[in-house]
Amino acid sequence: MDLHSTYPGVMDLKWKARKRLPAFVWEYLDSGTGTEATKARNRAALDRVGFLPAVLHGEFTPDLSTRLFGKAFPLPFGIAPVGMSGLIWPGAENTLARAAASAGIPYSLSTVASQTPEDVAPSLGDHGWFQLYPPRDEEIRRDMLNRARAAGFDTLVVTVDVPVASRRERQTRSGLTQPPRLTPRLLAQVARRPAWALAVARAGMPRMRIFDPYVSGARQNLPSTAHIGYLLRTAPDRDYIAWLRDNWQGPLVVKGVLRAEDARMLEDLGADAVWVSNHAGRQFDGAPGAIEVLADIRAATTVPLIFDSGIEGGLDILRALATGADFVMLGRAFHFAVAALGEAGPGHLVDMLARDMAANMGQLGVRRLAELPAPIQLAAAP
Repeated sequence: MDLHSTYPGVMDLKWKARKRLPAFVWEYLDSGTGTEATKARNRAALDRVGFLPAVLHGEFTPDLSTRLFGKAFPLPFGIAPVGMSGLIWPGAENTLARAAASAGIPYSLSTVASQTPEDVAPSLGDHGWFQLYPPRDEEIRRDMLNRARAAGFDTLVVTVDVPVASRRERQTRSGLTQPPRLTPRLLAQVARRPAWALAVARAGMPRMRIFDPYVSGARQNLPSTAHIGYLLRTAPDRDYIAWLRDNWQGPLVVKGVLRAEDARMLEDLGADAVWVSNHAGRQFDGAPGAIEVLADIRAATTVPLIFDSGIEGGLDILRALATGADFVMLGRAFHFAVAALGEAGPGHLVDMLARDMAANMGQLGVRRLAELPAPIQLAAAP
């Protein structure tokens, strides 16, 4: 099968994934919080970032390579962390890690993935990033960092925009709880998705296995959208970031920043990069589209900027890079790919994004990413 003919865009993978996933899993992956206005603003704001195409630039093959943290990457994007990847498709963490290793791009494993750093280590390439939801207890924190380092993860990403559990109303309406429990309602949804059901039957119901050594007993009346990790987690402050800087020997990235003054502060605290993100609209429904604040943050700091939130194609990646990002990460899109096509999905998505970037760079007459022109502001779609 020619995947580019059947699945030429991220939306094709998205709708194929929806047909293969039980409703509660789909709602977990695709939903935002509140009325999902922030999720919609991400798309609308990206669509307003435009370029003026150029002509008479002759034939050329665009160079999509870039550098980050002193390393060369063949592409300016990677795989963002998504909690409970194994719920979306069993074995997703290893599938994504293998695809990233093959493409030479970063793979980010979430603290709340269904596989541990040790589980993923055999599939990890040279660009493993470990995303940390900050544990309160220093010994647990230190142990998690040691485990990630020993498993081959060289970059630490600490997420700071989840001080409390969001409500995620669509997820709640679907009947999903944390940890997932197959109630009669959910079993009815599973019965309509036999491929997912068979995969889960082989692998077992996913859980957040990294917490096994640290947690035993009750959930202490956590809300249904919260998970067991909230029993360990804290809302970090400046001292917390300073501690991480002192105890992590490698690039330190702080994820979930929307204010220029916060980026300046994080640079002063020793962060090696700032990750501009509104958590794809999953945490707070009153935020701007993430790309709307990117230029101001770029002007406020000299450290590299990583960007996510709403990216759906190669043109979106170019929009982010031209607005001030140094690197772009995609989470939902790669999970659509795994759910749609299994092992073949992530590699197909990497190729699709690269082709889309090259096609758009050809329209712009841009041979290298550093030559991207300043974007223009387009009128909002009617």
